[in-house]
Amino acid sequence: MKSKKFLFRIIIYAFLVIMFIISVFPFYWMIVGMTNSAVDVIKGKMTFGNQLIHNFITLNTSYNLGRILLNSIKVSGLTVIGTLIVASMAAYGFEIYSSKSREIVYGIILLTMMVPFAALMVPLFRLIVELKLLNTHAGVILPSIASVFIIFFFRQSFKSFPKEIIEAARVDGASEIRTFFSIVVPSMKSTYAAAAIFSFTTSWNSYLWPLIVLQTDNQKTMTLLISNLSSAYFPEYGVIMTAIVIATLPTLIIFFALQKYFVQGMTGAVKQ
Repeated sequence: MKSKKFLFRIIIYAFLVIMFIISVFPFYWMIVGMTNSAVDVIKGKMTFGNQLIHNFITLNTSYNLGRILLNSIKVSGLTVIGTLIVASMAAYGFEIYSSKSREIVYGIILLTMMVPFAALMVPLFRLIVELKLLNTHAGVILPSIASVFIIFFFRQSFKSFPKEIIEAARVDGASEIRTFFSIVVPSMKSTYAAAAIFSFTTSWNSYLWPLIVLQTDNQKTMTLLISNLSSAYFPEYGVIMTAIVIATLPTLIIFFALQKYFVQGMTGAVKQ
């Protein structure tokens, strides 16, 4: 019996080690690739090289890396802020205020998740042109703020929020805005953190819509930079790997900074 348990443990640990290697290998290959030349990357060299500084200098001289990185941070940061405010307030309204048509409207909003983005591109592009937002970061940010999934996510979390606290605040004379920002928001930090991670990652990795809206190099984001590097006639894979590592760092920083709230937020936990 003990030998069977021991064998079962060995199999489980071996499986976990294999899964760990499979998960970590792309990151290792990406980091190794940024230190090697394009020829070494094509050959599949798996050891560190001495081309890191050369690849970074090439990337920085070929493109305005600092400007592009700031563009991505600006677009993603403003998208996260706008999404958290709009989506949380919309979800709060759907959950707290009762009306006969509430669930009908909410259901229609959820149905829009089934509409593919390809079907929205042309009318959305025409709207952006009419509003004179073409080739601006606002044209990328505004359509991304009203995230139906984030609204759904917040409403599920609000279902577990004690309604008695809101009623007590109303009795004390607090306005709805003050109740929301002074009581509800501080009590749901974990939910906001989880939503922020999801929203930031989605915005940071967004490619198709920025490709359509942003038409000049000084407005482009990191995803468009990597796309330009990859579509070159002779791709400099070492430079591409360098750009990918730089583009990956902000997402990792955001995740590790908010990870202690992430699990709680995904389970809908509310701080009492």
